Amino acid sequence: MPCGSGKMVVVASTNPVKREATRSGFRRALPNEAIEVVARAVPSGVGSQPFSDAETLAGAEERARSARALEPNAAFWVGIEGGVEERDGRLAAFAWVVVLSADRVGRARTGTFFLPSAVADLVRQGVELGDADDRVFGRTDSKRDLGAIGLLTGGVIDRTALYEHAVVLALVPFRNDTLYPPETKPQ
Repeated sequence: MPCGSGKMVVVASTNPVKREATRSGFRRALPNEAIEVVARAVPSGVGSQPFSDAETLAGAEERARSARALEPNAAFWVGIEGGVEERDGRLAAFAWVVVLSADRVGRARTGTFFLPSAVADLVRQGVELGDADDRVFGRTDSKRDLGAIGLLTGGVIDRTALYEHAVVLALVPFRNDTLYPPETKPQ
């Protein structure tokens, strides 16, 4: 669906990290598609800090569906949701990306990394990961910039790069439409 200079891609968040990850992921995965990324604030339908793989995926799916309801004439709708999950007494962090089109769904998960106990303990107490990072690392609004992964890697991998990789993976069905036939009832 046209929008200005290309197909409209709606990312279901106004967070600049998610917008840039969507833009760069689409450009890498679908380089021949002219796109225009539009950010829209929509609810995830899950807690502000998803605490399982299933809850995080559900949040990404709900964001994509809500974006579609808000902007039904777009070509793609993208939901990105970060979450955590207990693994053998440690807290793992990751995100899910869901991309919808009129007839296809792509889903992918980012790489997973473990949080240091100072951050994990705060998250377990109910503090959202971004706020916990800010407290431990003495930052402000890090979730709109480096994120936990960027703080922990010294910027080698930031939150945008972590999400971009999953956006590219979620676009696999759209690059390979003969291998991934349309879904009769896309999410």
